[in-house]
Amino acid sequence: QAQLVESGGGLVQAGGSLRLSCAPSGRSFSTYAMGWFRQAPEKEREFVAAINWSDQNTYYSDSVKGRFTITRDNTKNTLYLQMNSLRPEDTAVYYCAAGRYSGNYDWLRERKNYDYWGQGTQVTVSS
Repeated sequence: QAQLVESGGGLVQAGGSLRLSCAPSGRSFSTYAMGWFRQAPEKEREFVAAINWSDQNTYYSDSVKGRFTITRDNTKNTLYLQMNSLRPEDTAVYYCAAGRYSGNYDWLRERKNYDYWGQGTQVTVSS
């Protein structure tokens, strides 16, 4: 059964950096759009960033734009999220997701447009 496995989360001080990875297993997601979402305690899961497979366009939420970078390495079948200048409000469980169809920002920010999800990795930013 195809699944996504996130890694790289942890505890970091404000201003620090982390790099999350997402490694699919069971199948290749090289032709899928890939995204990162996050969910803080008692809040809904929200869009963070996404990347198309077709044109490699990237999209970011306003809250992370300029600080986070999403990349994918199709030769390694791996998705990354480089997170710099971390803030306490970035604390959340981060999930990667894969969707069959590429699209624009409005399409890729919707959870319902993703078909596969990982179990999540915890990121905690201390002040």
